[in-house]
Amino acid sequence: MDETLRRHFSLVRTLVERGAYFFDYGNAFLRAVFDAGVTEVAKNGRDTHEGFIFPSYVEDIMGPMLFDYGYGPFRWCCLSRDPEDLRRTDRAAMDCIDPNRRFQDKDNWVWIRDAEKNELVVGTQCRILYQDAEGRVRIALKFNEMVRNGEIGPVMLGRDHHDVSGTDSPYRETSNVKDGSNIMADMATQCFAGNAARGMSLVALHNGGGVGIGRAVNGGFGLVLDGSFRVDEIIRSAMSWDVMGGVARRAWARNENALATAAAFNEKRTGEHITLPYLADEAYLTELVRSSR
Repeated sequence: MDETLRRHFSLVRTLVERGAYFFDYGNAFLRAVFDAGVTEVAKNGRDTHEGFIFPSYVEDIMGPMLFDYGYGPFRWCCLSRDPEDLRRTDRAAMDCIDPNRRFQDKDNWVWIRDAEKNELVVGTQCRILYQDAEGRVRIALKFNEMVRNGEIGPVMLGRDHHDVSGTDSPYRETSNVKDGSNIMADMATQCFAGNAARGMSLVALHNGGGVGIGRAVNGGFGLVLDGSFRVDEIIRSAMSWDVMGGVARRAWARNENALATAAAFNEKRTGEHITLPYLADEAYLTELVRSSR
């Protein structure tokens, strides 16, 4: 196994030298290469604390383009198992998305528009649609209203663990958290505890999930939409909590897009506030140190 990993790494490095772009999915391939004795795969050549010479795709793609804005895989299942209910929720979700808001929204609007045509059914009349906190709340409230009005049967909401806030995994989900806290599991734990306190129907805290036992901690949820006004309040309270905790974590790590997203959240919300970090003026500090010598 170790010899295979070393050979794999050698071939990857050769391809990169020839102009290929390589990223690690985040399933700890690069860590396994390091454990196989290839210390040069580490940025500092000694240990994995500063990451690897190749990025994970969360560092290069998912983090700055989606997670830092709060976008992740929002899920729902039509408990009636009626395909027509899924069609109705597709149309309702599409109506809740402004395709001109961001490029992510345009992509997601097109995706859900074409989901049935492309046979993108997950499980029993279920869908996955990337959305941010604002979009998830809007869609969830609409679905619950539809249940209340008898337009569809009950719906179960959830999300993938590969999301903004629910998972701590230094090689994948939190690999673009650069303040040193990426190796800690407090985000997933707080996400889990907050979802439980705010009334989600099902909450889970578990190990593993795509990267192996011991290398990730996941906090998941499920919420049954029964049409009640009680569930409306849970949606407003818990859905934002489930997403914005991860955005806050990335903002505290000084991720530019997360800082902007958290600031916009603070402007729109009352009763909830994300503490933003103070950003030092590097030029001012440099001049201050220089002049004090």
